[in-house]
Amino acid sequence: MTRVAAIDCGTNSIRLLVADVDRDAGTLVDLERTNEVVRLGQGVDRTGLLAPEALARTLDAARRYHEVCERLGVEAVRFVATSATRDARNRDEFVTGVRAALGVDPEVVAGDEEARLSFRGATGVLASRFDGPFLVVDLGGGSTELVLGTQVPEAAVSMDVGSVRLTERHLHDDPPTAAQVAAADADVHAALDAAARVVPLGRTVTLVGLAGSVTTLTAHALGLDRYDRDRIDGAVLGVDDVLASCEDMLARTRDERAALPYLHPGRVDVIGAGALVWRDVVRRVRDEVAAAGGALTRVVTSEHDILDGIAWSVAER
Repeated sequence: MTRVAAIDCGTNSIRLLVADVDRDAGTLVDLERTNEVVRLGQGVDRTGLLAPEALARTLDAARRYHEVCERLGVEAVRFVATSATRDARNRDEFVTGVRAALGVDPEVVAGDEEARLSFRGATGVLASRFDGPFLVVDLGGGSTELVLGTQVPEAAVSMDVGSVRLTERHLHDDPPTAAQVAAADADVHAALDAAARVVPLGRTVTLVGLAGSVTTLTAHALGLDRYDRDRIDGAVLGVDDVLASCEDMLARTRDERAALPYLHPGRVDVIGAGALVWRDVVRRVRDEVAAAGGALTRVVTSEHDILDGIAWSVAER
């Protein structure tokens, strides 16, 4: 049994998982799972730089996570940084700050490693309940990873579309105009065209969605009165229900979104773009599966994601 800490620092949020991992038994038991919206990727798509205030918010959270790790007696820590940090020219400032806050060097991972970790985290729980091949979709703030495989990843790609990136690029009005939605759609469709040349989407048997946009949209589809991780994790929705949830969220005003009891305040501004990306991905996978002679009828949501994959990777070192 090893007590590990996994930290995932993305474009919109920084998350911590402290868990006891038993490699022999194949079990991972949560002790602490926490999420803070710090918007590290604020403005990165436009400027290519991490903003000072975004960096300060993120490092403050890292210091709080260090206190949690000390309190719980963590034996090993892995800090993984993804899209926003990959894109930033001043990422050395981030690396130095994290090292000072946590005593470990953050790993700025490439998209294929991000995809592999997401697949490991998601399918470790779902593989016993659903048939493969799985298409695992990790929809983040700056990028979206698609990974296809059954027991291990067989094909993976990282697309530079995400909830923060598309909001900053295109969705400026409240609610966004038809022209803005069309421009964002064009970006996602182009990314999916390129992705489909790498990942055979038509082989998908079980489509699995991960990360905050997807889990929030699942809560929306289920009509929850609060964010309930236990009900969201492993939820199975019909394709039409997922698409309806996305359409409804995208059409809402900021105030209407803010009133939803399961929506984290830090996602209010960007969940419309998250809905657009998820809608376009689900549609494309449904159509590719149909073209291959199959039928995609359901979508599975997982609360087990890259954090779990990072935790497993720490224990397996």
